[in-house]
Amino acid sequence: MILKSQRIYLRPLQEADAQSFLDNTNDEEIRYMTGTKSSFTLEQIQQHIVNCEEDATRYDFAICLISNNQLIGELSISEIDADNSNAGFRISMFGTKLTGKGFGTEAIKLVLKFVFEELNLNRLQLEVFSHNTRGIRAYEKSGFKKEGVLRDSLYYNGQFSDEIIMSILKREYEEHNLNKLI
Repeated sequence: MILKSQRIYLRPLQEADAQSFLDNTNDEEIRYMTGTKSSFTLEQIQQHIVNCEEDATRYDFAICLISNNQLIGELSISEIDADNSNAGFRISMFGTKLTGKGFGTEAIKLVLKFVFEELNLNRLQLEVFSHNTRGIRAYEKSGFKKEGVLRDSLYYNGQFSDEIIMSILKREYEEHNLNKLI
């Protein structure tokens, strides 16, 4: 399954993507934005991709540029709960050179269309750290609303950050015609 917009497309993850993932986990700013403290090996990431492929409660996508097929990020729709019609979400761009260009927002809008129109879920939730202001802006721009705060839940680089819980509901997606924005 491939999801496309004007500048990017989302495709299922492949084991061949593992090296790009590893490089991304070693980028200090990306580690800080995502609160990643653990280190990973190439083999661990390859196994993670295999596990994702076998997990029926998630969809994991590579974010690629249409112009040259460059892998620029990844995202996951996870913990899909069909009984309660909801799922979790996360996204990570591969390097700060790719942030601020709207690629993340474009990917989020593709995901929202998929989640609410194809999977027919009612709610999509994410968690973001308070120091990730670019991420928060992208989520708000895409229709996510802040729901709660886990105060001082992350200690990183000698300081505490809040974890902000955000979500978007299907009716909000429909009310704001977010499906027309891609």
